[in-house]
Amino acid sequence: MKYLRIAGQFAVIVALFLAVSSFANWPTYRQFPQGSTVVLLTFVHSADRKAECRQLTAQEIEKLPPNMRRVQSCPRNRRPIYVEMDLGGRPIFRKNLPPSGIASDGPSRVYQRFIVPAGKYEVAVRMRDTPRTEGFDHMRTDTVTLVPDQTFVVDYSSERSDFVFH
Repeated sequence: MKYLRIAGQFAVIVALFLAVSSFANWPTYRQFPQGSTVVLLTFVHSADRKAECRQLTAQEIEKLPPNMRRVQSCPRNRRPIYVEMDLGGRPIFRKNLPPSGIASDGPSRVYQRFIVPAGKYEVAVRMRDTPRTEGFDHMRTDTVTLVPDQTFVVDYSSERSDFVFH
């Protein structure tokens, strides 16, 4: 009787183990469809300040407390940046990105993910970060071949002042 109970407990444990282990590989979960790739537009960039620094007059400097006296007044807030991205000749992203921070003095940020079928595409990215209203300050166009299950990243390098494709 004792051996029968132990064998029964062992059989139940083995059945539970098999049930749990079957769910480790089934059903198959995919984050995006088979044969597709992820295009990721992501970067952080600070535009110029909205206004130029100006020299303070002697009277303005004198009105300031001694520990806050300075010769220039520089506004903190920055301009928004405008970004466009085309994939295969079709526009997929058009956005005006405001600066971050309470005083609008931080960088603008973008993180946008696109799931597209694998294949050959012309990627065009443009950005305007100056007061101009037409045209762009930074542009890059290139033809890329996207393979299935690839993550293709479009980034912006402030050091090089150019878009980088990874």
